[in-house]
Amino acid sequence: MTKLIKPPSALKRLWKELLEPIVFAVLITQFLATLVGVDGVSMMPNLRHHERVFLPKYETWLHKAGIGNFKRGDILVFKPPAAAELRPFLGLWNYRPFLIKRLVGLPGDKVRIAKGVVFVNNVALANAYTADYWKSQGCWDTESDIANQIQSSVKGIVKDQTELTVPAGQYFVMGDNRTANGSEDSRLFGPIPLRDIAGRAAAVIWPIMRQEGAKYNCAIQSQNPSDYVTTSGKSILNWRTLQRPETFDQNFDAK
Repeated sequence: MTKLIKPPSALKRLWKELLEPIVFAVLITQFLATLVGVDGVSMMPNLRHHERVFLPKYETWLHKAGIGNFKRGDILVFKPPAAAELRPFLGLWNYRPFLIKRLVGLPGDKVRIAKGVVFVNNVALANAYTADYWKSQGCWDTESDIANQIQSSVKGIVKDQTELTVPAGQYFVMGDNRTANGSEDSRLFGPIPLRDIAGRAAAVIWPIMRQEGAKYNCAIQSQNPSDYVTTSGKSILNWRTLQRPETFDQNFDAK
């Protein structure tokens, strides 16, 4: 006897064909892992415009639940304070775009900067991981307000301050681009709370290849990040994990 199979209902078809894949994708990207595109040059020379990085989102949820913590030297993706940057969406509403910067100060750390050198709990960070490149480009900034104040009122968001104790539950972040106008970060909008952190950039996965040399023109002022950088030299494999610079392995116990 032939058994008749009842066709799935319209609701089941809607779930299987449309809603289930969407829900699954949202769960993966929100709770397990996701990819984020780098927009801009604030993390040069270590990250370039239009590279894509991998974020293990589960780490962030564990940290927010009190299990583990981000570490100094991590590269974080986060939303800045609303006062720092709002962008219009189709003229309907404003939104806060995600930024990507390096974690410099943990909650309770005393942070200051002088002549471009960052001090955490009175320990100077060896800055070869970024300074060597900017010195070679003739762009290493030691004179501007943000090279000599841990908080600068240039944008009118925070008050000028030479030393800052990072509040509980917040993090001090800075871009690796140390030209005078290279990065908008905690020096201009203050520390960021844990709730606004999307995750840690763990690896670069795109593009697969990149040219070895990158020259930066710090003499121009442009809204297009691509205008600042020209590349030359042989192509090399671009897949790489994002390691914390060795200088962040020092003992930063408050003194």
